[in-house]
Amino acid sequence: MAVSDQPHILIVEDDSDIAGMLVDLVKSSGFQASSVASGHEMDRLLVRHQFDLIVLDAMLPGEDGFSICRRLRSSRPIPILMLTALREDIDRILGLELGADDYVTKPFNSRELMARIKSILRRASYSHNADESLAPMTFAGWRIDPKSRRLQDPDGVQVSMTTAEFDLLLAFCSNPNKVLTREQLLSMTHAGLAGPVERSIDAHISRVRQKIEPNLKDPTFIKTVRLGGYLFASKVERVS
Repeated sequence: MAVSDQPHILIVEDDSDIAGMLVDLVKSSGFQASSVASGHEMDRLLVRHQFDLIVLDAMLPGEDGFSICRRLRSSRPIPILMLTALREDIDRILGLELGADDYVTKPFNSRELMARIKSILRRASYSHNADESLAPMTFAGWRIDPKSRRLQDPDGVQVSMTTAEFDLLLAFCSNPNKVLTREQLLSMTHAGLAGPVERSIDAHISRVRQKIEPNLKDPTFIKTVRLGGYLFASKVERVS
């Protein structure tokens, strides 16, 4: 979280009316809010300030929200909520696959939007504070540390992950060789009722696979169980 007791949310939206409404909505919920109209303005603000969450419009002039999301995710773990007028599932799932934690479609319900923002912030807060007593775990040379929120590959290189991705991998490592349904994974990753739909779990798992699987066409670790869910097929050991 930011230094202030109130989470600080950055809104990246080029429509001044929508941006103003979002700022007012966020502030009325007790949070801090700032807004910019482009990725370039966002970059300048991120250099000077720390934010707890970014509400990112998909359809921006110049660099669009999908490109910004991909770029942000490659360099920092800040939670991202995509805001999009695109209503096709493929467009919304694309945002999640690029690293967004959740999405809301326009026109949106203000209460739903704030519920999703609060849910993401709760998950981020939980992720940074929970399970601190857990020892690191290893699987096939990989090392995952619940306390420091770090994942290292077999060569010792740190792998960047979103909150949702890390929580999913931690859930799998804590329950190796067990079939976990999408509902169980939603519960274990603390998505809550306002969190991502079940297909979002599939999108996040796709991103985890991209980071740990040697062969995406034939996953070694995260196996899909038809009509069941997913299974983490690896021996996991606690590090003493």
